[in-house]
Amino acid sequence: MSFSSEIKKEIARIRPDKKCCAIAEFTALLSYLGSISVRPGEEQIRILTENVAVAQKCLRMLRGLFSLETELDIRKNAAGGRNHQYEVLIRETDAIRGILDMTQISQPEVFQERIQKKSCCVRAFLRGSFLAAGSVSDPGKSYHCEFLCRGRAEAEYLKKLMEVFEIVPGITTRKGRYVVYLKDSSRIIDLLNVIGAHQSLMQMENIRILKEMRNSANRQFNCDAANISKMVRAAGKQVEDIQRIRESDRWERLSPALKETALARLENPDISIQELGTMLDPPLGKSGVNHRLRKLSQIAQELRLHRD
Repeated sequence: MSFSSEIKKEIARIRPDKKCCAIAEFTALLSYLGSISVRPGEEQIRILTENVAVAQKCLRMLRGLFSLETELDIRKNAAGGRNHQYEVLIRETDAIRGILDMTQISQPEVFQERIQKKSCCVRAFLRGSFLAAGSVSDPGKSYHCEFLCRGRAEAEYLKKLMEVFEIVPGITTRKGRYVVYLKDSSRIIDLLNVIGAHQSLMQMENIRILKEMRNSANRQFNCDAANISKMVRAAGKQVEDIQRIRESDRWERLSPALKETALARLENPDISIQELGTMLDPPLGKSGVNHRLRKLSQIAQELRLHRD
């Protein structure tokens, strides 16, 4: 089961405490999934989805809000996909009138203003919107949440509702559809919290923490590898400089301290500056060892220049 399906399965089980919230959630489902005909003799409301949990949610809400018992029709996907389509069909005139009156779905400006008045209804509408049109990618691979909207006005309204909770999504178009999207993991987690997907939220949070730990470990490993590589190159150059001095008469004229450091480096080409300092008598700190090695490097450079 995909991560999106797990989220939908979780939030489809939520039963709104207030009637206004139930209406708001059902309005979102009807807005995204429904098609309505009010022509005489052809009155019907059709709700079509590929998610069985969403279809069952619609049936429960129709029963709870409108005392309406209707059947679920299951059919193969008309587009030839692997998933089935689940259809809820309502033809009773009185039931259709009751749904239109309660949701005010045919008057978007009216129901939108009503939903915006209460944060609980905003949460419910966002939950219904995700059930109908939302998806979240596998957080183990990437962070991406999106809602497919039928038009720009619908997308702008959804964006406005998210901003009530300081979640700021982007809007783009894809194949003629408007897409409201989030790419930041923290914002996606905030949205899951708003719509009540707390189990999925924890699952995503755990994955995010593991990814951050893994990325941090990789960065540390790369940093350590780079430091080791730098140290090896520096040590190689130091050994080369010391060998150049040993081949000249300057070797015998080195101070005892420089000669001791030079011999210690020749015998231990793979250790760090700090470790090299502990092998001297008396032991020397990192800055002291660096000072001596720089002096040796200067002598070697002078010899090269003199030879040239």
